Amino acid sequence: MWIDLRSDTVTQPTKEMRQAMALAEVGDDVYGDDPTVNRLELLASELLGKEAALFVPSGTFGNQLAIMSHTQRGDEILVGEECHILMHEVGAAAVLAGVQTRSFPTDKGRADLKKLEKMIRSQDIHFPNTGLICLENAHSSGTAVPLDNMKAVYHLAKSKDIPVHIDGARIFNAAVALGVEVKEIAACADSVNVCLSKGLCAPVGSILVGGNDFIVKARKNRKLMGGGLRQAGILAAAGVIALTEMTSRLGEDHKNARYLADRLEEIESCHVLRDRLDINMVFFTLPEVIISESALIAGLNNKKIKINGQEDGEYRFVTNYGVSIKDIDKVVQTIKDIIVNKETRS
Repeated sequence: MWIDLRSDTVTQPTKEMRQAMALAEVGDDVYGDDPTVNRLELLASELLGKEAALFVPSGTFGNQLAIMSHTQRGDEILVGEECHILMHEVGAAAVLAGVQTRSFPTDKGRADLKKLEKMIRSQDIHFPNTGLICLENAHSSGTAVPLDNMKAVYHLAKSKDIPVHIDGARIFNAAVALGVEVKEIAACADSVNVCLSKGLCAPVGSILVGGNDFIVKARKNRKLMGGGLRQAGILAAAGVIALTEMTSRLGEDHKNARYLADRLEEIESCHVLRDRLDINMVFFTLPEVIISESALIAGLNNKKIKINGQEDGEYRFVTNYGVSIKDIDKVVQTIKDIIVNKETRS
């Protein structure tokens, strides 16, 4: 069996999910008559405290659908400088919604309110309209953004009549880390995207939640974007289990991440970024003089352990449903062995 630390997107559907998918009652979701999709959407809207929800193929799809549905072409959207929408969604906002992105300063996802307010456009013939503010929680840096910061951003946005969208791909992780109900985070925005396949084991899909009018508009835009999935209940059945069964076990992944961080610090010159250890991600640096990136990846792969390479000089290991304490011990010992063997050869 492989140990996969590349992401929590690698989780496999549970046996219960596979059975539910095989037996799912389905209909044509474009017509709105797939009972399993309808059940998932109602469940999601209730959990997040919003009027309505929409099942979509992916997290990026959900974020971009929200941007398209909140804005008009030519608008400017404000996004955090390190957020997923800006860094890892292929410039889709410009292509799909026809908006320009402008990044505001953040500290591990926390917005600087004074600087953000200054970036909101005034009414001027030369300026685009500020059409949307996008937040992210949990943040891509591995942190859970405090509620007071998110509430402050939402209050500012409402005072300027600007909608707010949360990329909540890992919003349930954020809720666990902050010790709050997930709807308390969702209350800080007009729309939220929630990923069902990041740590929750569903094979496909995300949920976009918001007000009734917003979701009506988003449903039409989903069709425009090619997201009408017809008998989608087969996929939605796994999503129901993701929300009802898998969210409650995310604390185990967080605990395992902290254990992994402790074990990694046993390795010479390994520096764990502990100020970004709120959820199931462990960011760390390991100098090239100790072990090269290529040697580490290859050495771990030879022992059936998958990792990603560095990004901006940092490694990221992500604990998930398929990773146990025993697996973590194997990973750390294997890294130690690779380093020792490298030193012996040299």
